[in-house]
Amino acid sequence: MLLPRPRGGRATRGRFVILSNLFNLPAFLAYLALGIGYFVAFIVAYIAITPQREIALIRDGNIAAAISLGGAAVGFVLPLASAIAHAVSLTDVALWGLVAWVVQLLAHFVLRLVFHDLRGRIEANTQSVALFVAIIAICIGTINAAAMTY
Repeated sequence: MLLPRPRGGRATRGRFVILSNLFNLPAFLAYLALGIGYFVAFIVAYIAITPQREIALIRDGNIAAAISLGGAAVGFVLPLASAIAHAVSLTDVALWGLVAWVVQLLAHFVLRLVFHDLRGRIEANTQSVALFVAIIAICIGTINAAAMTY
């Protein structure tokens, strides 16, 4: 779209720059919506596959459940953000978002093998175990994000 040549100095030119940047708003909103949708879907799926009920535990003041769930959330969002930042299309984000999802869920299943009674330890509010699980989830997410910088 051709805009009229600005007259009158810097203030007028600034308005045209802002207007031209607003043309990117639909793409921004699409990537934001996809990112938030993936985040919400991941949290719902993560809560559904874990044997403990994180939200109920968190409501009851269980810090270990909050730490564990928070670590998984950050571990998922890091590679999702990398996918959004490096994507060439929404399809690209969708595919790499699924990769981030699978990697984070696999990390959780491996941690459940390492800690045979992870559910019991989270429910018992064992914060050291929850912190370790969260740190591992974030580390895996960070490595996953770095690997997505193709």
